[in-house]
Amino acid sequence: MKLKNIEDQYFEDLVNEVIVATKFSDSKAFMHHGKTSVYEHSIQVAYKSYIIAKKINFIKNLRSLVVGALLHDYFLYDWHDRLNGVRLHGFKHPFTALRNVKAELEIDDITEDIIVKHMFPMTIIPPIYTESWIVTIVDKVCAINELAYIGKIKKVLKRMVLIKKGTLS
Repeated sequence: MKLKNIEDQYFEDLVNEVIVATKFSDSKAFMHHGKTSVYEHSIQVAYKSYIIAKKINFIKNLRSLVVGALLHDYFLYDWHDRLNGVRLHGFKHPFTALRNVKAELEIDDITEDIIVKHMFPMTIIPPIYTESWIVTIVDKVCAINELAYIGKIKKVLKRMVLIKKGTLS
């Protein structure tokens, strides 16, 4: 699978390996932040984490970083649907993701730490590995960007409505 705007063969190979070995593609069906799917969000987190890790050249296991970042939100349900019984999603989904990943893959300690700790400080116990810290921080930045984009769209639409009503020129 060719990834849009990504020009790194090693990264693409890892993504394709995860797609083949798991139900990761199913995450396309679930919206995450605003209009961004869990799939899109996870690829962005993984790619940005990968780029940072390569630049700082201080990472023991680039593969674990990418796999953990791709699967950090591998919960496979619509967390916005209050009727499906999901409560406290922000606190619980790392453990659901880990359970889902372990049902399909063998993972190392770094990948597990990334998945379970990416919601720090909500999950209280901080990440242990540099790879985990990178993904944790990048995840927050990506989520903020995804939500800020929706905020910008809402502001533009609101301004258009006000202009149309003649209350703003």
